[in-house]
Amino acid sequence: MTSAVDELRSIAADIAREGGALAARRRNEGVSVAASKSSDEDIVTLADREVETFIRERLLELRPNDGFFGEEGARDSSASGLTWLVDPIDGTVNYLYKIGFYGVSIAVVEGEADPSTWTALAGAVMSPIADELFTATNGGGAFLNGTPIRVNADVPLNLALVATGFAYSADVRGEQAEVLTRVVTQVRDIRRLGACSIDLCSLAAGRVDAYFERELSPWDYAAGGLIAREAGARVEGLNGNAATGEMLIAAHPSLFPSIHALITD
Repeated sequence: MTSAVDELRSIAADIAREGGALAARRRNEGVSVAASKSSDEDIVTLADREVETFIRERLLELRPNDGFFGEEGARDSSASGLTWLVDPIDGTVNYLYKIGFYGVSIAVVEGEADPSTWTALAGAVMSPIADELFTATNGGGAFLNGTPIRVNADVPLNLALVATGFAYSADVRGEQAEVLTRVVTQVRDIRRLGACSIDLCSLAAGRVDAYFERELSPWDYAAGGLIAREAGARVEGLNGNAATGEMLIAAHPSLFPSIHALITD
């Protein structure tokens, strides 16, 4: 099983690198907004669609019996029991504004694209601008460009650097701002990078100490969540439930209860 999972990680890593290179080329050529989705702020670029199509076609070549679940709408049912979850450009607004915090996120899970039931097997997140490739396998650890990474341990709440993100809905952002007002007075500081997968990988690499966000989609955190967990983070939703779109909280196990209590108080 280990060799099979390692092969899945290798596939995810290779395609994430290729997809990241394509995204970076298109960014240099100039980006066009193709459409809005849930709101005017929730955009998709032509590059998002092109990169997703590229990743889907590469996976069809290599894993024709697997399922596919992409942010931009591509769906293939699974005959193998495995499903690939893909965010072709996580951090599209950053991408549009030439901010370097965007990534290509690819994960493969056993089961359907349901975070409450899937088992994440392997994942990769490529940050093209930083030339950083984060990878992990279930039980095999997490790596940055091939070097093992770990979350920061034994960080007290008042010294924790906490990452978060905001929903596209103005009403939800207002609620999140109220929570943030309480959180920011109890921790070292807040960071908002604008890409869930990069946030989770930053946690895995020790660049932040905790991360929480609501209103996420499965492709946002399928790979990053596995990478953070394999780096030693506790990654859950509320009250011990699996991380879902309702809420994702991630931190070292010693810090997790304090973060959970603070944002749910």
